[in-house]
Formats: sequence, C-alpha cells, structure tokens
Amino acid sequence: MTGRLDRWEHLLERQLAAAPYVLLAVSMVLSLLTGSNPWVTSGVAALAAAWMWSAPRGPVYVAGLVVLIGALCTQGIWFASFFGFVGYLHSWQYLKGKWRFVGLTATAAICVATYRGGLPEPTASATLTYLFFTAAIVAAVGLFSFAGEITAERSAQRKLMVARLEEAMRENAGLHAQLLVQAREAGVLDERQRMAAEIHDTLAQGLTGIITQLQAAMAAKQAEDWHRRVDNAIGLARESLAEARRSVHAVGPGQLEAAPLSQALHDVVTHWGELNGVRADFTVTGTVRPMHPEVEETLLRTAQEALANAAKHAGASRIGLTLSYMEDVVTLDVRDDGAGFDPERVRDGGGFGLTAMRKRVSRLAGTLEIESEPGAGTAISASVPAVVRG
Repeated sequence: MTGRLDRWEHLLERQLAAAPYVLLAVSMVLSLLTGSNPWVTSGVAALAAAWMWSAPRGPVYVAGLVVLIGALCTQGIWFASFFGFVGYLHSWQYLKGKWRFVGLTATAAICVATYRGGLPEPTASATLTYLFFTAAIVAAVGLFSFAGEITAERSAQRKLMVARLEEAMRENAGLHAQLLVQAREAGVLDERQRMAAEIHDTLAQGLTGIITQLQAAMAAKQAEDWHRRVDNAIGLARESLAEARRSVHAVGPGQLEAAPLSQALHDVVTHWGELNGVRADFTVTGTVRPMHPEVEETLLRTAQEALANAAKHAGASRIGLTLSYMEDVVTLDVRDDGAGFDPERVRDGGGFGLTAMRKRVSRLAGTLEIESEPGAGTAISASVPAVVRG
C-alpha cells in the first residue's frame, strides 16, 4: 500500500512539473487558431517557456512570470483561461506570507481584465465588479491552496512517521535477533552449568568413592576385606553410571523415586557410613511431609556433596545429619568432627562442590551457611522454602 502511494506521489509531481508547459502550449494553439499574431504569440510563449525552465525560483521568478502572463493575455483570452493558472500555482508555491496574495492578486487582476476585454471603465459599478471578481478569485485560489498545503504537510508528517516506524521495526528486528542469540547462549550456559553440577554430584563423587575403595582394597591384608572393597567399588560404579544416565535426561535422583526424602537421606547416610567405616547418624525433626521435587533434590544433592567432602577432606570419625521440617522452611544440617578448614580462604573461590551447593540452594531462594575452623570440624546448614508437593 505504501509503495503504491509513493508511486502515485511521484507521478503527480511529474505531472505538476509538466503542467505549466502543457497549459502554455494549449493556450498558444487556441490563440493561433483564433487569429492572434503568430510571430508575436510564438515569441512571447517561447520566452515564457524559457523563463519557467531556467529562472531561479523565488520572488523575481514570480514577478517575471506574472509580466509574461500579462503580455500573453494581450494576444488572446485563452492565455488567461489556461496559462493564467500557472501564475496562481507558482505564486503560492514560490512566495511566502503576504507576498503570496500579492502574486495571486496580480495574476487575478490580469486574467479578469482579459475576460472583460480590458481595464474597467472609470465608474463605480465597473470598478466594484472588477474588484469583486478579482477578490473572489484570490479568495478561492487562496482557500484551495491553503487546504492543499495542509494536506501536503500532513502527508509529509505521515511519511516521516512511516520512516520512523520502519526504522523502529528494523531496530526491533535487530534487538529481537540479538535477544534470541542471548537467550540461546543463556540456555546453553544454563545447560552446561546443570550438566557440570550433575556430573560433579554423580560421576565425580562416584569416581572418588571408587578410587577410595580401590585404594583400600590394595592396602587390605585379608582376602575377605579385599573382596568387600572391590564389591563396593563395583557397586559405586554401577550407581554412578545410572545417575549419569538420569542426569543426561534431566531426571531426578533415583533415591527419591523409590522413597521419600527422609528415607532417601537415611539410606544415603547409612550407605556412606558403611563404605567409609565412619559412624554416621541421621535424625529427622518436625512433621515429615512431601516437598516439591526440586526442593527434595536440592537437599539430597547437598547432603551427598557434604558427605563426599567429609570423606575426601575431613578424615572425620563421626558425622551427623539432621533434617528439620519447619513451618516455612526445611533445613538440612551436616556436622562432622574432622580436620575442618578456614571458610574465609574458600569463601570467594572454594571448590566446585561448595560453589555448586551454594548455587543449588540460592536457585530456590534458600541460604547456605558454612561454619568451620582448622581442627574443630565443619558444620553446614542449608535452608530452603518449604514448598509442599502438588
């Protein structure tokens, strides 16, 4: 639609540019047919055409055009009927303010005198009639020209608005494409972070346990102990492989499918204590109720990470986990009597396990607190909102 209107506007501009020459030619032909002097008429018409073609547009151009119109009108009334229209058009187009009406009045006075066969007789009636028709033509031409100017101004404003709208649409398209790229990159980054956390919580912890069991098996002096350690390593390998497959498909931990969170944590703690030969106690306080799957998964993974860190770094002889169901939050506390560490040294950097643990809890608008000091053990407390399942 916009392209068609643009074509029409260009066509109208070309027609308006050619109209003065067409009107001049029509007036000259009709005047010659009605017996005007061909040499004088053709010469003045040629001068008028050259003036319109070459003269710079402005007050001087309009003044010369009005003089030429007056000269041509002496050769025939047809110039007042047709070519006089160019005087009205160009007076309004190339003059400003009150000078527009000066040009219109001069052109109208010439044309009306030509229609009447000359200047009016020096009588009140003839003079008033002459002035009335001149004023009427000036008023009509001025009114229609003003209306056309308003239409042209509105058209220019609409074209400017359309251009701005098209520019805004191009910018929006660019921003949309940029947002799509950023969303895609953010999605890739989130998936990488998820996979990294899942691999750390499954494969890394499983491999650490396998290495520990194999090292213990190599150091075992009795065949029975050696076989037990190897069996433990094989069991950990199978569990880690199953968890890795579940992580790839973004499925929750297998422990939570077979049992509620409290039972799953009890099984994890018991199994960990048997593997590492460390006393591990598990306590539940409050009213046990099913939580949202993401809440339960976060607490389970936090417990697994805390136990893995204790087995790898703490050298503890005793560890205790407490799962507390409160009205608004669910809290998991993990305490050991191991070597401990300086929290300030790992607060900013820390290991990947602590970082992943903190991110998991923060994603649920929870809090993770770590209290430890060298030789005094470690206490980890994770609190997340108590969002009930379903």
